[in-house]
Amino acid sequence: MREGLCHSDGTMTDRSDFLEAAGAILGPRGFTRDAELMAPWLTDWRGRFTGRALALASPATTEEVSALVRLCAAHRVPIVPQGGNSGMCGGATPDDTGEAILLSLRRMDAIRSLDASERKVVCEAGVILQSLHDAAAREGVRFPLTLGGKGSATVGGLIATNAGGTQVLRHGSMRAQVLGLEAVLADGSVFSSLTPLKKDNRGFDLKQLLIGSEGTLGIVTAATLRLVPAVAVRAVLWAGIASLEAARALLLHCEDAAGEALEGFEVLSQETLGDVISHLPSARPPLGDAHPWHALIELVADRASAERLPELAETLLTGALERGLLEDATIAANETQAEQFWALRDAIAPAERARGPAVQHDISVAVERMPSFVEEAVPLVERSWPGTHAVAFGHLGDGNVHFHVIAPPGADPLAWQAGDGKKISAQVYELVTRWGGSISAEHGIGQLKREEFARLGDPVALAMLRAVKQALDPQSLLNPGKLVPLAPMHDNP
Repeated sequence: MREGLCHSDGTMTDRSDFLEAAGAILGPRGFTRDAELMAPWLTDWRGRFTGRALALASPATTEEVSALVRLCAAHRVPIVPQGGNSGMCGGATPDDTGEAILLSLRRMDAIRSLDASERKVVCEAGVILQSLHDAAAREGVRFPLTLGGKGSATVGGLIATNAGGTQVLRHGSMRAQVLGLEAVLADGSVFSSLTPLKKDNRGFDLKQLLIGSEGTLGIVTAATLRLVPAVAVRAVLWAGIASLEAARALLLHCEDAAGEALEGFEVLSQETLGDVISHLPSARPPLGDAHPWHALIELVADRASAERLPELAETLLTGALERGLLEDATIAANETQAEQFWALRDAIAPAERARGPAVQHDISVAVERMPSFVEEAVPLVERSWPGTHAVAFGHLGDGNVHFHVIAPPGADPLAWQAGDGKKISAQVYELVTRWGGSISAEHGIGQLKREEFARLGDPVALAMLRAVKQALDPQSLLNPGKLVPLAPMHDNP
């Protein structure tokens, strides 16, 4: 019996021919319908979304991706691209219809070239971020973007979501790291623009259109990325401060005093630090006394300026103390202590999970407005939802904090997140929108925020997004149900 695929418009396509042809293109290593092999990739790592797939495709070359996408277009088979499956918004998980193929880029993990003197690397979409870091370090350079999921996140996924991290303050998000791009479009054609040019004024910057598009406009297969000089020495500082407004003033002081040496500026409250200390039995607070807020600051230097960094760090702190910008501070005595400081920051998420269920919001507002936003939003949410507790932490330097609301004690995780949790998120996103901010600072929209994006997004911007999607993917086969909201019914003829 031949298998049929039913489309949303009621038409049928025989998928037996498709499956046979796809298997011929990719071979047994690259194409499977084995339920056990597919299962781990059908649920996002946070366990929020689970779908079904017609098959799992794992091409090994751009040519195979191109041939497969061309076949999918001919048979009208949707495609869900997936990198390390470490996204936060369900952007790489198929829906539950079982109509789509899951397209894994993990086999495409070659670093095609790395030129330390030219400060660039060409790598395929499946290269894991940690592997890229290691390869660059062996050549005496570095790739200036890192995040907690560096052991599983892939280059393609980072580009698709325009990922951020703790170094955005100095180096920018993934968008700023991409010098060239290769991607397969919805009809199977290959957009090839890997050669970086300092000047190129031939119309739209098409690679930038694909960055952050979450696989809805094209499938990234390779990229040319920028590298920077390796860090010869770093100074990691921990400061206790009176308020988030004081943290903002301290940030400005650090920018003036340290310039490009300032690479990281993270903030967390005393309560959040207390949760981390309780969660990590061996951890100790960096400062002797408690302070309302804390800042974790990192300064770095390459070989040319390494000797001046210790003096710079001391001068920066002395100036901040004289101006009353902080209450107490310390500088990590060695690399071990520096890692311990960062371990406190990295443990915030697991410490929070141990405390109970929560709804997480990856938000941004203008950097100068973030302290006032948090000051208004935290008590407002807590008053609106008695028993909850709101916390904010993260990348104050680039206007992005993680605004999490923890459920009341004893709440059922699934029921609370589906009920009050969803309403709380709507309130938070409305607040952010009123403040002129973004409901997604660095994790994308995926399927998690698609409805809220449609509800709160600027109508003109949403119309432009839909127009671009329609132009590049008229059959809507690339990552359907993600990022781009459907047009309102009254907009349809």
